[in-house]
Amino acid sequence: MDFASYDPAGARQSRGIISAKIVVAGGFGVGKTTLVGAISEITPLTTEAVMTAAGVGIDDPSKVPGKETTTVAMDFGRITMAQDLILYLFGTPGQTRFWFMWDEIIRGAVGAAVLVDTRRITDAFAPLDYFESRKLPYVVALNRFDGAPQYEVEEVREALAISPDVPLVLCDARHRDSVKQVLMTVVEHAMRRLQAEHDRGHPTPVG
Repeated sequence: MDFASYDPAGARQSRGIISAKIVVAGGFGVGKTTLVGAISEITPLTTEAVMTAAGVGIDDPSKVPGKETTTVAMDFGRITMAQDLILYLFGTPGQTRFWFMWDEIIRGAVGAAVLVDTRRITDAFAPLDYFESRKLPYVVALNRFDGAPQYEVEEVREALAISPDVPLVLCDARHRDSVKQVLMTVVEHAMRRLQAEHDRGHPTPVG
């Protein structure tokens, strides 16, 4: 099965249940696999592999202490948010050499959560530029790592030049309730964007 392009219902309704595809993205080691695993009600499909020399000079593992594996394709999970809403989660690979897969993974998605590690703020520029260029609604989630610098949300917004209309939230990718709030923010933001585009008569491209 081609999970990357699997569209459980970018915006399809069946038997009164709405399902939507959400992408979990970000740079190397920001917590994407952890986030999907923290909330998925099924055993997550992961494609973790031991890091090799192929990433040397591209991604710096020294900035992520203790990290020995990396996602080489994607993570996949599912969460029932309400009786009538199911979200399918697709986590992108973080290492730059695997970013060619992102276009396939976002196909059919209604929105994305872009994780940011405050220890490596500048690593977020490339993922943010990617979603801006694809016109896909996204939310920025500051993942709280133990011992990491703590910044005010608006400080990060200014540092990364994030538009005022893009939601920016704090989260802990290890905690289910925190992750759930991030996902609800993505859904709500995507719905607002779609409604605004509809009102203007120019539907937002999705995926």
